[in-house]
Amino acid sequence: QLQLVESGGGLVQPGGSLRLSCAASGFTLDYYAIGWFRQAPGKEREGVSCISHSGGSTMYADSVKGRFTISRDNAKNTVYLQMNSLKPEDPAVYYCAAVLCGSSSWSAGGNYWGQGTQVTVSS
Repeated sequence: QLQLVESGGGLVQPGGSLRLSCAASGFTLDYYAIGWFRQAPGKEREGVSCISHSGGSTMYADSVKGRFTISRDNAKNTVYLQMNSLKPEDPAVYYCAAVLCGSSSWSAGGNYWGQGTQVTVSS
């Protein structure tokens, strides 16, 4: 079964950092652009960031620009989301999916969704 598996979530204080990982199960990530999404209780899913299959192109939501960095290591079949300066509005379940990165509508949908990883920001 083709699936992405997220990990790295947890509890962090405001201003702290976390690094999320998105690993592929059953396929190779090399040919896929990957996006990170988040969904907080009672809110719509939000596209956070995406990266092209080569890693040469990235996109970020305005809410995370300058704080989050997406990267990938195709040799490890993994995409990362480094989250710094975490704010009280960042808590959510974070998901990754294969997307069409490079288009303004990249966050409209995705494939091979994982189960997500919970990020909590609290003092």
